[in-house]
Parts: sequence; structure tokens; C-alpha cells
Amino acid sequence: PWRNVSNLGMRNNMLYRTDDFPFERIPAPLLEWYRENKRDLPWRVEASPYHTWISEIMLQQTRVEAVKPYYARFLAELPTVKHLAEAEEDKLLKLWEGLGYYSRVRNLKKAAQVIVEEHGGVFPEDYDAVIALPGIGEYTAGAICSIAFDKKTPAVDGNVLRVIARLTDDETPVDLPAYKRSVRQRLEKVYPKEAGDFTQALMELGATVCGPNKKPACYNCPCKEFCLGHLRNSAEDLPVRLPKRGRKEEDMTVFILNCDGHYAVEKRHDKGLLAGLWQFPNCGGHLDVMHALDKVEEMGAKPKEILRMVEKKHIFTHIQWNMRGVYVEVSQKPSQFKWVTAEQIEKEIALPTAFRQFWE
Repeated sequence: PWRNVSNLGMRNNMLYRTDDFPFERIPAPLLEWYRENKRDLPWRVEASPYHTWISEIMLQQTRVEAVKPYYARFLAELPTVKHLAEAEEDKLLKLWEGLGYYSRVRNLKKAAQVIVEEHGGVFPEDYDAVIALPGIGEYTAGAICSIAFDKKTPAVDGNVLRVIARLTDDETPVDLPAYKRSVRQRLEKVYPKEAGDFTQALMELGATVCGPNKKPACYNCPCKEFCLGHLRNSAEDLPVRLPKRGRKEEDMTVFILNCDGHYAVEKRHDKGLLAGLWQFPNCGGHLDVMHALDKVEEMGAKPKEILRMVEKKHIFTHIQWNMRGVYVEVSQKPSQFKWVTAEQIEKEIALPTAFRQFWE
């Protein structure tokens, strides 16, 4: 649709149609730039479907530098789809410990089992078969099919949406599903035969030159000659997003109970936040010293001494935990907990970051 700059804050008092942006101009300069400037990343060494899949799932909501050691360790332990399909859950969770969003690794195993059972252990090439796998959505399916199989299947994530919003000087909120669909459809029409490189080039541009939460480095951009955001000096104001919901906060007291060098841990419920993962015993609210001792007594752990109390917080997407850690030496080991050594916590027990911060 035509849009009026006086209503939407556009530049130069002119009308334009976003659908008329020359998307066909993007591939050539972007591919040339990518080949000269791409980062040396471990998952680019071998663009196999398994390696691409693992890296893309790990990179969701996680920084590249944080993913590198996890990626190397994961593939060393589980080098094939078959190894992943047969992996024990505790081992999987330990390999994933600290990455967060643990449903991702559980879905990895479910998908691996489907690949083994229904595809003979060979990763499917067909987009519809890939997107049907547990834990794989449009973005990940597009990334796998384009990077591993050179299919013209766009992978549209936050980086790509940012790039396109700036290129087209579009103030449509990028978190609207209809906008993402539109971008995917328009990119699909101009995908070159070097589909894998083009997908990664768009991601690379959005992660570096046209990165988030910083001024875009337009002087280094291969698309600056036709980028409307650059030409109209609007790039810094884009992309536009819908207003965020307020984040709920919850107070919690976490007990790090030590009895003769053994520490109490327990499994969380099978549903809800951090479902089925290990945690230190905890309760709602911030307890003072006396109430904390009473709570440990209720647990049957017979407190001897509170060693220290510390304040931490952990932020999830829609909730923030304000956590008070109470370190207590106790003289009994109530059976409702699993009592483990420091070595077991390091090597076997997968503690999510919210609780591991009290251990570290």
C-alpha cells in the first residue's frame, strides 16, 4: 500500500510503495561482500545438515561467542544423528547446561529419533519434511535447506528483518507475523543459485554491519547505494517493534544445603518453566535468617549454621526471578532430595543458569 510520509514520519515529503523496492539488487553486492568479510565460525567449516541444524538451534536467543564451546563439545560427544537419538536425557541436559531454553535440546533428541525411524538416519532435504521435525520452525527449516542443500528457502530471523526494514525504510513493526511472511516471500523471488551463501550473507550483515542495539555502520555496507534507510537517514530509527509487555517479577529463596560435602538437589516439575531440570531446594518469597532456618527445619535437614546469604536475579523472557541464596550447613540428609558431591554437580547434574549462579 502507498503510505504518506506526513502520517508515518517518512522523509523528503514523498509517497512510495514498499513493494516497489528493488530486492533484485541485493544478492550480487551482498554475496561479494560476504565472501570477503565473513567471520570464521566453526559451523561454516562443514555445512552438513546435522552441523547446520545443531548450530542454528544453539544460536537461537544465544550469542555466537557463547555458542562456540557448546557446539564443539556437543559434536564431540554426539557426532551423528544416531548418537543424538540414543543419548540419555541427563547427558543431553549436561551438554546443554547454561544455554537455557532447555526445550530446544529435548526437541533435538525427538527430531533425531524421527530422522532415524522415518528417514533411515539421513537428514531429509525436502523443506516440508524438515519443518515437520519437532522443534523446527520456518526460520530453522529455511536455514538448513538453504545452507546445507542450497535450496532457495529464506531464513528470516531478527537480523534479516532488521536489514530489510532498513533497506526498504519500512516502519511496519517487524514482529508482526504478516510482515515476516511478506519479507520471506519477497526474498524468495530473488534468491540466487548460491542459496546457502546468500542466507548466511543476510544473517552476517544483520549481525555485524547492520547489527542490533548500535548505530549501523553504513559506510561498510555493500547495499548502501540503494538502502533507503541510509539514503533517508532513517536507519538508526529502524526497525520498529510493537510495545513490549511488562515483565513479571517473583521473589524466591534458594537453599544451598551442605551435609558432609554433599549438596541437596531436586528435580523440577515436568511442566512449566525449566520443566524436569535439577534445582536447589527453594520456596517463594525472600526469607530472613530466622524464617530461613525454620524452613530448613521443615525440610528435615537439621540446620547447624547459616554460612552466608547472597542476592541474585535471573531474567527470562517474560519473568524475572529475584533470588536470595541461603548457604546452610546441615546435619541430616532428608530423603526427598538427591545428595550429590561437588564433582557430581560439575560432571553429571545439569543446573540451569538461574540456580548454577549460586554454585559458581
